[in-house]
Amino acid sequence: MPEKLKLVLVGNGMAGVRTLEELLRLAPDLYDITVFGAEPHPNYNRILLSPVLAGEQTLDDIVLNAFDWYREHGITLHAGCTVVDVDRARRVVRADDGTEAAYDRLLLCTGSRPFVLPVPGAGLAGVIAYRDIADTQAMIEAARAHRHAVVIGGGLLGLEAAHGLRQRGMQVTVVHRGQWLMERQLDRDAGKLLRSALEARGIAFALQAETQAMVGPEGGRVQAVRLADGRALPAELVVMAVGIRPNIELAQTMGLHCERGVVVTDTLQTVTDARIYSVGECAQHRGVAYGLVAPLFEQAAVAANHLAQMGLGRYPGSLTSTKLKVTGIELFSAGDFLGGEGTEEIVLRDPEGGAYKKLVIRNDRLVGACLYGDAADGHWYFELLREGRDIAALREQLMFGRQAASRGTA
Repeated sequence: MPEKLKLVLVGNGMAGVRTLEELLRLAPDLYDITVFGAEPHPNYNRILLSPVLAGEQTLDDIVLNAFDWYREHGITLHAGCTVVDVDRARRVVRADDGTEAAYDRLLLCTGSRPFVLPVPGAGLAGVIAYRDIADTQAMIEAARAHRHAVVIGGGLLGLEAAHGLRQRGMQVTVVHRGQWLMERQLDRDAGKLLRSALEARGIAFALQAETQAMVGPEGGRVQAVRLADGRALPAELVVMAVGIRPNIELAQTMGLHCERGVVVTDTLQTVTDARIYSVGECAQHRGVAYGLVAPLFEQAAVAANHLAQMGLGRYPGSLTSTKLKVTGIELFSAGDFLGGEGTEEIVLRDPEGGAYKKLVIRNDRLVGACLYGDAADGHWYFELLREGRDIAALREQLMFGRQAASRGTA
Protein backbone atom coordinates (compact mmCIF):
# COMPACT_ATOMS: atom_id res chain seq x y z
CA MET A 1 0.00 0.00 0.00
CA PRO A 2 1.55 3.35 -1.02
CA GLU A 3 2.44 5.77 1.75
CA LYS A 4 -0.15 8.47 2.31
CA LEU A 5 0.54 12.06 1.34
CA LYS A 6 1.00 14.49 4.22
CA LEU A 7 -1.37 17.46 4.60
CA VAL A 8 -0.76 20.12 7.22
CA LEU A 9 -3.45 22.68 8.11
CA VAL A 10 -2.26 25.87 9.79
CA GLY A 11 -5.30 27.39 11.53
CA ASN A 12 -8.02 25.38 13.27
CA GLY A 13 -10.88 27.73 12.39
CA MET A 14 -14.07 27.40 10.39
CA ALA A 15 -12.59 27.76 6.89
CA GLY A 16 -9.75 25.28 7.31
CA VAL A 17 -11.72 22.58 9.10
CA ARG A 18 -14.59 22.93 6.63
CA THR A 19 -12.02 22.21 3.90
CA LEU A 20 -10.96 19.07 5.80
CA GLU A 21 -14.59 17.94 6.14
CA GLU A 22 -15.09 18.29 2.38
CA LEU A 23 -11.78 16.53 1.70
CA LEU A 24 -12.61 13.60 3.99
CA ARG A 25 -15.90 13.19 2.15
CA LEU A 26 -14.17 13.14 -1.27
CA ALA A 27 -10.92 11.30 -0.47
CA PRO A 28 -10.93 9.96 3.10
CA ASP A 29 -7.74 7.92 2.78
CA LEU A 30 -5.52 10.17 0.68
CA TYR A 31 -3.72 12.10 3.44
CA ASP A 32 -2.20 11.87 6.87
CA ILE A 33 -3.52 15.13 8.31
CA THR A 34 -1.93 17.35 10.96
CA VAL A 35 -3.65 20.49 12.29
CA PHE A 36 -2.09 23.38 14.22
CA GLY A 37 -4.46 25.73 16.08
CA ALA A 38 -3.31 28.77 18.05
CA GLU A 39 -6.32 28.55 20.40
CA PRO A 40 -6.51 25.72 22.97
CA HIS A 41 -10.00 24.78 21.75
CA PRO A 42 -11.39 22.45 19.11
CA ASN A 43 -13.02 23.96 16.01
CA TYR A 44 -15.95 26.22 17.00
CA ASN A 45 -18.47 28.50 15.34
CA ARG A 46 -16.99 31.98 15.71
CA ILE A 47 -20.21 33.50 14.35
CA LEU A 48 -22.06 32.38 17.47
CA LEU A 49 -19.77 34.14 19.96
CA SER A 50 -22.35 36.96 20.06
CA PRO A 51 -25.16 34.73 21.41
CA VAL A 52 -22.65 33.33 23.94
CA LEU A 53 -21.85 36.88 25.08
CA ALA A 54 -25.56 37.65 25.34
CA GLY A 55 -26.09 34.56 27.52
CA GLU A 56 -28.28 32.83 24.93
CA GLN A 57 -25.82 29.99 24.23
CA THR A 58 -22.86 28.39 25.98
CA LEU A 59 -19.35 27.74 24.67
CA ASP A 60 -20.17 24.02 24.50
CA ASP A 61 -23.12 24.83 22.23
CA ILE A 62 -20.90 26.42 19.58
CA VAL A 63 -18.29 23.67 19.21
CA LEU A 64 -18.45 22.34 15.64
CA ASN A 65 -15.91 19.51 15.86
CA ALA A 66 -15.08 18.22 19.32
CA PHE A 67 -11.65 16.75 20.12
CA ASP A 68 -13.12 13.25 19.50
CA TRP A 69 -13.79 14.14 15.86
CA TYR A 70 -10.08 14.63 15.18
CA ARG A 71 -9.25 11.29 16.83
CA GLU A 72 -11.99 9.46 14.93
CA HIS A 73 -10.59 10.69 11.61
CA GLY A 74 -6.96 10.01 12.50
CA ILE A 75 -6.12 13.72 12.51
CA THR A 76 -3.21 14.88 14.67
CA LEU A 77 -4.29 18.11 16.39
CA HIS A 78 -1.82 20.47 18.07
CA ALA A 79 -4.18 22.82 19.93
CA GLY A 80 -2.71 25.90 21.58
CA CYS A 81 0.24 25.77 19.15
CA THR A 82 1.13 28.73 16.94
CA VAL A 83 3.09 28.03 13.77
CA VAL A 84 6.05 30.41 13.61
CA ASP A 85 8.00 29.14 10.62
CA VAL A 86 7.52 27.18 7.39
CA ASP A 87 10.54 25.93 5.46
CA ARG A 88 9.21 25.70 1.90
CA ALA A 89 12.39 24.07 0.57
CA ARG A 90 12.28 21.21 3.10
CA ARG A 91 8.46 21.37 3.33
CA VAL A 92 8.43 21.46 7.14
CA VAL A 93 6.19 23.43 9.51
CA ARG A 94 7.49 24.46 12.94
CA ALA A 95 5.43 25.69 15.92
CA ASP A 96 6.36 27.92 18.84
CA ASP A 97 6.76 24.91 21.15
CA GLY A 98 9.26 23.27 18.77
CA THR A 99 6.77 20.81 17.24
CA GLU A 100 7.54 20.08 13.59
CA ALA A 101 5.48 18.46 10.83
CA ALA A 102 6.44 17.65 7.23
CA TYR A 103 3.97 18.26 4.40
CA ASP A 104 3.32 17.42 0.77
CA ARG A 105 0.44 19.90 0.72
CA LEU A 106 -0.03 22.85 3.08
CA LEU A 107 -3.35 24.54 3.82
CA LEU A 108 -2.84 28.05 5.19
CA CYS A 109 -5.91 29.31 7.08
CA THR A 110 -4.55 31.88 9.52
CA GLY A 111 -7.71 34.00 9.48
CA SER A 112 -7.59 37.65 10.46
CA ARG A 113 -6.63 39.95 13.29
CA PRO A 114 -8.85 42.67 14.75
CA PHE A 115 -7.68 46.20 14.01
CA VAL A 116 -6.85 48.18 17.16
CA LEU A 117 -7.00 51.97 16.94
CA PRO A 118 -3.51 53.43 17.48
CA VAL A 119 -4.63 55.94 20.11
CA PRO A 120 -3.11 56.79 23.51
CA GLY A 121 -4.21 54.35 26.21
CA ALA A 122 -4.98 51.49 23.82
CA GLY A 123 -2.75 49.24 25.94
CA LEU A 124 -4.64 49.81 29.21
CA ALA A 125 -6.27 46.87 30.96
CA GLY A 126 -9.92 46.53 29.95
CA VAL A 127 -9.32 47.59 26.34
CA ILE A 128 -9.89 44.53 24.16
CA ALA A 129 -10.83 43.46 20.67
CA TYR A 130 -13.69 41.04 19.98
CA ARG A 131 -12.50 38.07 18.01
CA ASP A 132 -12.34 34.78 19.87
CA ILE A 133 -13.39 32.77 22.92
CA ALA A 134 -10.80 34.45 25.17
CA ASP A 135 -12.17 37.91 24.24
CA THR A 136 -15.72 36.76 24.88
CA GLN A 137 -14.80 35.35 28.30
CA ALA A 138 -12.98 38.59 29.18
CA MET A 139 -16.11 40.59 28.34
CA ILE A 140 -18.32 38.29 30.42
CA GLU A 141 -15.93 38.67 33.39
CA ALA A 142 -15.84 42.46 32.96
CA ALA A 143 -19.64 42.61 32.96
CA ARG A 144 -19.67 40.84 36.34
CA ALA A 145 -17.29 43.34 37.94
CA HIS A 146 -17.90 46.66 36.14
CA ARG A 147 -20.72 48.93 35.09
CA HIS A 148 -19.72 51.06 32.07
CA ALA A 149 -18.72 49.84 28.63
CA VAL A 150 -17.89 51.65 25.41
CA VAL A 151 -17.94 49.81 22.09
CA ILE A 152 -15.98 51.52 19.32
CA GLY A 153 -17.51 50.69 15.97
CA GLY A 154 -21.16 50.64 14.91
CA GLY A 155 -20.83 47.83 12.40
CA LEU A 156 -22.14 44.29 12.64
CA LEU A 157 -19.72 43.01 15.29
CA GLY A 158 -19.79 46.17 17.40
CA LEU A 159 -23.58 46.15 17.68
CA GLU A 160 -23.62 42.47 18.59
CA ALA A 161 -21.04 43.17 21.31
CA ALA A 162 -23.06 46.14 22.59
CA HIS A 163 -26.23 44.06 22.73
CA GLY A 164 -24.49 41.22 24.58
CA LEU A 165 -22.96 43.55 27.18
CA ARG A 166 -26.29 45.31 27.68
CA GLN A 167 -27.93 41.91 28.20
CA ARG A 168 -25.37 41.31 30.95
CA GLY A 169 -26.37 44.52 32.72
CA MET A 170 -23.72 47.02 31.60
CA GLN A 171 -24.36 50.63 30.60
CA VAL A 172 -23.22 50.64 26.98
CA THR A 173 -22.35 53.47 24.58
CA VAL A 174 -21.44 52.78 20.96
CA VAL A 175 -19.00 55.25 19.37
CA HIS A 176 -19.19 55.30 15.57
CA ARG A 177 -17.58 57.50 12.91
CA GLY A 178 -20.42 57.09 10.42
CA GLN A 179 -23.59 59.10 10.03
CA TRP A 180 -25.68 55.99 10.66
CA LEU A 181 -25.13 52.46 11.95
CA MET A 182 -23.85 49.67 9.69
CA GLU A 183 -23.41 52.06 6.78
CA ARG A 184 -21.66 49.35 4.76
CA GLN A 185 -24.70 47.09 5.03
CA LEU A 186 -27.67 49.45 5.45
CA ASP A 187 -28.90 52.66 3.91
CA ARG A 188 -29.70 55.71 6.01
CA ASP A 189 -33.40 54.85 6.57
CA ALA A 190 -32.70 51.30 7.75
CA GLY A 191 -29.79 52.54 9.88
CA LYS A 192 -32.11 54.99 11.66
CA LEU A 193 -34.66 52.26 12.40
CA LEU A 194 -31.92 50.05 13.79
CA ARG A 195 -30.64 52.82 16.04
CA SER A 196 -34.15 53.45 17.42
CA ALA A 197 -34.64 49.76 18.17
CA LEU A 198 -31.30 49.49 19.97
CA GLU A 199 -31.89 52.73 21.91
CA ALA A 200 -35.17 51.23 23.08
CA ARG A 201 -33.09 48.38 24.53
CA GLY A 202 -30.99 50.84 26.52
CA ILE A 203 -27.93 51.24 24.29
CA ALA A 204 -26.62 54.82 23.84
CA PHE A 205 -24.88 56.12 20.70
CA ALA A 206 -22.29 58.75 19.80
CA LEU A 207 -22.39 58.97 15.99
CA GLN A 208 -20.01 60.93 13.74
CA ALA A 209 -17.62 60.72 16.68
CA GLU A 210 -13.84 60.22 16.63
CA THR A 211 -12.06 58.35 19.41
CA GLN A 212 -9.10 60.41 20.64
CA ALA A 213 -7.76 58.45 23.63
CA MET A 214 -8.41 55.92 26.36
CA VAL A 215 -8.05 57.47 29.78
CA GLY A 216 -6.70 55.66 32.82
CA PRO A 217 -3.71 55.39 35.16
CA GLU A 218 -0.52 54.11 33.54
CA GLY A 219 -0.38 50.34 33.90
CA GLY A 220 -3.93 50.35 35.32
CA ARG A 221 -7.46 49.85 34.03
CA VAL A 222 -9.22 52.10 31.55
CA GLN A 223 -11.60 54.63 33.12
CA ALA A 224 -12.99 56.60 30.18
CA VAL A 225 -12.93 57.14 26.43
CA ARG A 226 -12.18 60.70 25.30
CA LEU A 227 -13.69 61.82 22.00
CA ALA A 228 -12.31 64.46 19.64
CA ASP A 229 -15.18 66.82 20.52
CA GLY A 230 -14.04 66.84 24.16
CA ARG A 231 -16.61 64.46 25.61
CA ALA A 232 -15.40 61.80 28.04
CA LEU A 233 -17.47 58.61 28.24
CA PRO A 234 -17.03 56.54 31.43
CA ALA A 235 -15.72 53.06 30.61
CA GLU A 236 -14.14 50.25 32.60
CA LEU A 237 -14.40 48.10 29.47
CA VAL A 238 -13.67 49.24 25.91
CA VAL A 239 -14.35 46.89 23.01
CA MET A 240 -12.68 47.68 19.70
CA ALA A 241 -14.81 46.56 16.76
CA VAL A 242 -13.38 48.71 13.98
CA GLY A 243 -12.58 46.03 11.43
CA ILE A 244 -10.24 43.15 10.71
CA ARG A 245 -7.07 42.66 8.73
CA PRO A 246 -6.01 39.38 7.08
CA ASN A 247 -3.37 37.67 9.21
CA ILE A 248 -0.55 37.35 6.69
CA GLU A 249 2.55 37.59 8.89
CA LEU A 250 3.44 33.89 8.54
CA ALA A 251 2.76 33.96 4.78
CA GLN A 252 5.08 36.95 4.41
CA THR A 253 7.90 35.26 6.32
CA MET A 254 7.45 32.24 4.00
CA GLY A 255 7.96 34.46 0.97
CA LEU A 256 4.42 34.05 -0.38
CA HIS A 257 3.05 36.89 -2.50
CA CYS A 258 0.73 38.97 -0.32
CA GLU A 259 -1.22 42.16 -0.91
CA ARG A 260 -4.06 42.75 1.53
CA GLY A 261 -4.23 38.96 1.93
CA VAL A 262 -2.37 35.90 0.64
CA VAL A 263 -2.96 36.08 -3.13
CA VAL A 264 -4.64 32.92 -4.46
CA THR A 265 -5.86 31.65 -7.83
CA ASP A 266 -9.33 30.35 -8.76
CA THR A 267 -8.20 26.95 -7.42
CA LEU A 268 -7.26 28.52 -4.04
CA GLN A 269 -3.58 27.74 -4.59
CA THR A 270 -1.17 30.52 -3.68
CA VAL A 271 0.28 32.22 -6.75
CA THR A 272 3.78 31.65 -5.34
CA ASP A 273 3.69 27.95 -4.50
CA ALA A 274 1.18 25.47 -6.00
CA ARG A 275 1.70 23.03 -3.08
CA ILE A 276 0.25 25.64 -0.71
CA TYR A 277 -3.46 26.46 -0.57
CA SER A 278 -5.08 29.30 1.34
CA VAL A 279 -8.74 29.60 2.32
CA GLY A 280 -10.70 32.02 4.46
CA GLU A 281 -10.15 35.50 5.80
CA CYS A 282 -6.39 35.47 5.19
CA ALA A 283 -6.81 34.73 1.45
CA GLN A 284 -7.18 37.38 -1.26
CA HIS A 285 -8.95 36.25 -4.43
CA ARG A 286 -9.28 38.56 -7.43
CA GLY A 287 -8.48 41.50 -5.20
CA VAL A 288 -11.02 40.64 -2.48
CA ALA A 289 -10.45 39.29 1.05
CA TYR A 290 -13.77 38.04 2.41
CA GLY A 291 -14.70 38.38 6.08
CA LEU A 292 -18.01 36.47 6.03
CA VAL A 293 -18.59 32.77 6.41
CA ALA A 294 -20.51 31.91 3.21
CA PRO A 295 -17.61 32.76 0.85
CA LEU A 296 -15.22 30.83 3.09
CA PHE A 297 -17.33 27.69 2.74
CA GLU A 298 -17.51 28.16 -1.04
CA GLN A 299 -13.73 28.44 -1.10
CA ALA A 300 -13.40 25.36 1.10
CA ALA A 301 -15.36 23.21 -1.37
CA VAL A 302 -13.08 24.21 -4.26
CA ALA A 303 -9.85 23.77 -2.30
CA ALA A 304 -10.97 20.32 -1.10
CA ASN A 305 -11.78 19.32 -4.69
CA HIS A 306 -8.21 20.06 -5.75
CA LEU A 307 -6.59 18.59 -2.64
CA ALA A 308 -8.59 15.42 -3.43
CA GLN A 309 -6.84 15.45 -6.84
CA MET A 310 -10.09 15.83 -8.75
CA GLY A 311 -9.05 19.13 -10.29
CA LEU A 312 -12.53 20.24 -11.34
CA GLY A 313 -13.60 23.14 -9.14
CA ARG A 314 -13.06 26.82 -9.80
CA TYR A 315 -13.88 29.62 -7.38
CA PRO A 316 -15.25 32.66 -9.23
CA GLY A 317 -15.77 34.88 -6.15
CA SER A 318 -18.81 35.36 -3.94
CA LEU A 319 -21.82 37.58 -3.59
CA THR A 320 -22.31 38.31 0.10
CA SER A 321 -25.27 39.14 2.32
CA THR A 322 -25.58 40.44 5.88
CA LYS A 323 -27.70 39.49 8.90
CA LEU A 324 -27.46 40.77 12.49
CA LYS A 325 -27.43 38.31 15.41
CA VAL A 326 -29.48 40.37 17.86
CA THR A 327 -32.59 38.56 19.06
CA GLY A 328 -35.78 40.25 17.90
CA ILE A 329 -34.15 42.46 15.25
CA GLU A 330 -34.47 41.31 11.67
CA LEU A 331 -32.38 42.86 8.94
CA PHE A 332 -30.89 41.72 5.66
CA SER A 333 -28.88 43.36 2.93
CA ALA A 334 -27.11 42.23 -0.21
CA GLY A 335 -25.72 43.57 -3.45
CA ASP A 336 -25.90 47.21 -4.53
CA PHE A 337 -28.46 48.27 -1.92
CA LEU A 338 -27.63 51.98 -2.18
CA GLY A 339 -28.63 52.13 -5.86
CA GLY A 340 -27.79 55.27 -7.79
CA GLU A 341 -27.46 56.18 -11.45
CA GLY A 342 -28.88 53.64 -13.86
CA THR A 343 -30.97 51.92 -11.20
CA GLU A 344 -34.54 52.21 -9.97
CA GLU A 345 -35.76 51.61 -6.44
CA ILE A 346 -38.93 50.07 -5.07
CA VAL A 347 -39.39 51.18 -1.47
CA LEU A 348 -41.94 50.13 1.16
CA ARG A 349 -42.07 52.00 4.46
CA ASP A 350 -44.19 50.93 7.43
CA PRO A 351 -43.19 53.22 10.32
CA GLU A 352 -45.93 51.88 12.58
CA GLY A 353 -44.79 48.31 12.11
CA GLY A 354 -41.11 49.30 12.15
CA ALA A 355 -40.55 47.75 8.73
CA TYR A 356 -38.64 49.03 5.73
CA LYS A 357 -37.85 47.38 2.41
CA LYS A 358 -35.84 48.66 -0.52
CA LEU A 359 -35.20 46.72 -3.69
CA VAL A 360 -32.80 48.06 -6.31
CA ILE A 361 -33.34 47.05 -9.95
CA ARG A 362 -31.20 47.51 -13.04
CA ASN A 363 -32.26 46.31 -16.50
CA ASP A 364 -35.06 44.11 -15.11
CA ARG A 365 -32.71 42.39 -12.68
CA LEU A 366 -32.57 42.68 -8.92
CA VAL A 367 -29.12 44.05 -8.03
CA GLY A 368 -29.60 45.06 -4.38
CA ALA A 369 -31.88 44.60 -1.36
CA CYS A 370 -32.07 46.25 2.05
CA LEU A 371 -34.68 44.92 4.49
CA TYR A 372 -35.37 45.94 8.07
CA GLY A 373 -38.06 44.60 10.39
CA ASP A 374 -39.23 41.88 8.02
CA ALA A 375 -36.39 39.93 6.46
CA ALA A 376 -38.29 36.68 5.85
CA ASP A 377 -37.80 36.91 2.09
CA GLY A 378 -34.10 37.83 2.28
CA HIS A 379 -32.98 34.39 1.13
CA TRP A 380 -35.27 34.53 -1.91
CA TYR A 381 -34.07 38.00 -2.90
CA PHE A 382 -30.50 36.74 -2.52
CA GLU A 383 -31.26 33.87 -4.93
CA LEU A 384 -32.67 36.33 -7.49
CA LEU A 385 -29.59 38.51 -7.07
CA ARG A 386 -27.09 35.69 -7.37
CA GLU A 387 -28.77 34.09 -10.37
CA GLY A 388 -29.28 37.41 -12.19
CA ARG A 389 -32.80 36.29 -13.05
CA ASP A 390 -35.05 38.50 -15.20
CA ILE A 391 -37.73 39.79 -12.80
CA ALA A 392 -39.88 41.67 -15.36
CA ALA A 393 -42.78 39.24 -14.84
CA LEU A 394 -42.47 39.53 -11.05
CA ARG A 395 -42.27 43.31 -10.79
CA GLU A 396 -45.73 43.96 -9.38
CA GLN A 397 -45.41 41.26 -6.71
CA LEU A 398 -41.67 41.50 -6.02
CA MET A 399 -41.95 43.71 -2.95
CA PHE A 400 -44.45 41.35 -1.32
CA GLY A 401 -42.19 38.32 -1.34
CA ARG A 402 -41.87 34.85 -2.77
CA GLN A 403 -45.43 33.69 -2.00
CA ALA A 404 -47.05 36.71 -3.64
CA ALA A 405 -44.75 36.38 -6.65
CA SER A 406 -45.53 32.68 -7.08
CA ARG A 407 -49.27 33.44 -6.94
CA GLY A 408 -48.88 36.30 -9.39
CA THR A 409 -47.07 34.18 -11.97
CA ALA A 410 -49.14 31.04 -11.50
